[in-house]
Amino acid sequence: MENLRKYGTPPFAVAVVHGGPGAPGEMAPVARELAAGGRGVLEPLQSATTLDGQVAELAAVLERHGSLPLTLIGHSWGAWLSFILAAHYPDRVKKLVLVGSGPYEARYVPLIHETRMSRLTEEERRQAEACLAALGDPGAAGKQERMKQFGRLMSRADSYDPLPPAGEELEMQPEVFGKVLGEALELRESGALLRLGARIACPVVAIHGSYDPHPFAGVRQPLAGVLRDFRWFLLPDCGHSPWLERKAKTRFYEILERELE
Repeated sequence: MENLRKYGTPPFAVAVVHGGPGAPGEMAPVARELAAGGRGVLEPLQSATTLDGQVAELAAVLERHGSLPLTLIGHSWGAWLSFILAAHYPDRVKKLVLVGSGPYEARYVPLIHETRMSRLTEEERRQAEACLAALGDPGAAGKQERMKQFGRLMSRADSYDPLPPAGEELEMQPEVFGKVLGEALELRESGALLRLGARIACPVVAIHGSYDPHPFAGVRQPLAGVLRDFRWFLLPDCGHSPWLERKAKTRFYEILERELE
């Protein structure tokens, strides 16, 4: 799989970073929308199977193809990856936009699972737990389909009033999901993830849906205490992926356009 797609024409001063880990393609609609306004947009597709590897992979793509410093727009896991990269390479990031980010302190984590499971039927909860067990089992078969099934279930739990899917679903990467997510969760548990914020020099903007199971308090409150320049937007009637939400899509793009001026 090619690890980069380009939209618009140079200079490429914006990059969108997908979530997962190991779920490439979801940010394609955002890249296309921003490029339609005359911008050059990069869509890096992560493939490295370690956290350090993904940081290095993203840094190399931006160095080779981007107009530095550029604006990073990261979604979900991609928000964390962009946050980590901005801490390690502050000279390469002009602005950081965190969309639907996971919380930066472990004490908020139980709320995510509880909220998601409460929005699923009993059978869907059973399926979700079975998918997670399979994804965490090195010897389990059919992980590709399990990851797709888990993604569909979580999309149902994460969405408020969703529009039809508009992404370009590429091959899921369950091996990336298992390895990289485990390292990232350890980084948060130790407090090291949040401490990286002290090394970020650029402005940081958080955009979050009010219906997102990832509690916004776990983003806003920790980051406000460590970042030098931090602003936030909470979108009403909006789940985890604002560009796919009927009631929030327009407002989401209005915010992005203003932040990219």
